[in-house]
Amino acid sequence: MTEETRPVRRAGRRVPEVRCRAGAGTPPAAPPVPVGGPAEAAGLAVEVARVRGGTAVVTVAGEIDLRTAGVLRDRLVELHGRLPAAGPRRLVADFTAVPFCDAAGLGALVAAHNQIAADGGEIVLAGVRPAQLRLLRITGLHRLFTVHAAADDVWAAPGPPAASR
Repeated sequence: MTEETRPVRRAGRRVPEVRCRAGAGTPPAAPPVPVGGPAEAAGLAVEVARVRGGTAVVTVAGEIDLRTAGVLRDRLVELHGRLPAAGPRRLVADFTAVPFCDAAGLGALVAAHNQIAADGGEIVLAGVRPAQLRLLRITGLHRLFTVHAAADDVWAAPGPPAASR
């Protein structure tokens, strides 16, 4: 290019130069949540309360969200594997102490259901709060899970738990 054909620069405001500095202005990363470790480490407790035959009542305590959903899924599948192999195997997840459950929690329940059902078992929900029950109905999951008002209702029901939908 010759000087005659070069575009002429207009005088005016100078555009600020943008530079990227790695890590500048970004919040510090959250510590990793242990996957498959103890449920209490993630702020969620999933423990067996009672076992009768092939049915176990599992108490779930704490909020179920993206951070704790994997722990819930893994723990339910693990506890189901500990039930006697003879006859029907049923986990009753008592949600009385669960103040919050979001879509990630529902996804964890479905994933656990799929694994447990493939092994011939089932998950029954009990003590589900009205807001959580509404989510189950909105998503259609009330047709997938049998829902009881309380965990003791499972023992009172003759034979396999009847759907309380």
